[in-house]
Amino acid sequence: MRAALFQMTSGIDPAANAAAIVAMARRAKGEGADMLFTPEMAGYLDRDRTRAAQTLRAEGDDVVLAAVREAAAREGLWIHVGSLPLKGERADGRWANRSFLIDANGDIRARYDKIHLFDVDLATGESWRESSVYGPGEQVVAVDTPWGRMGFSICYDMRFPDLYRALTDAGATILLAPAAFTVPTGQAHWHVLLRARAIEAGCFVIATAQTGAHQDGRTTYGHSVVIDPWGDILLDMGDASGLGLADLDLSRIGDVRGRVPALANRREISKDVTVS
Repeated sequence: MRAALFQMTSGIDPAANAAAIVAMARRAKGEGADMLFTPEMAGYLDRDRTRAAQTLRAEGDDVVLAAVREAAAREGLWIHVGSLPLKGERADGRWANRSFLIDANGDIRARYDKIHLFDVDLATGESWRESSVYGPGEQVVAVDTPWGRMGFSICYDMRFPDLYRALTDAGATILLAPAAFTVPTGQAHWHVLLRARAIEAGCFVIATAQTGAHQDGRTTYGHSVVIDPWGDILLDMGDASGLGLADLDLSRIGDVRGRVPALANRREISKDVTVS
């Protein structure tokens, strides 16, 4: 499988972000890619929630999703949209942070809403409250593709290994982790978390990231990566935006799982803990 990763610096104009993805889909197809992967918040990245509320749409009216579906069908290319922020999707009024897998006919094969939301108060006085605007997903999602079963996650999800256990229990062999990591947390944790997820699961990990200085004032870490089941990094895109390519030897999954049969040896652990 040849994977194409589009490391983006998404802004506050959905039409411009859509045009960038469409252009990169054409380029990825020309490079022989089987699938294009985009980061979290590929269609719109804006921490000004008042402005975002005037811009965001429901899934059926989202201009980015429509443009990407058309591009997938035109190019005959599978596309994983790392996520799009959508409103009008939940009964509680909060927005959804949703991934999409689109096949080469432009059909939506799977959707996944981010389960774990980042709520924190930092010593610096900085505060993040994803849950005040976004509602959490409730469903673990894996989907069959011509290259194996892919398991979905988004950004902060990567800190919660129980999600990946559920995905590997469901037969996932390629784990998707699109993100918009901050620079400090990226420098500290990005590579080690993703390598751990690959190693413990005996899976490929494809993690496409936002990078650079964005129109809303934030800066993201970049370093989109493809990691093999042994934990080797096949691609690291650094902090530049653009297209990266990686060839995945899918036979590597069986080889690694044969050498370290952690999944076969895994046992259910009681939640009752003896403390002495």
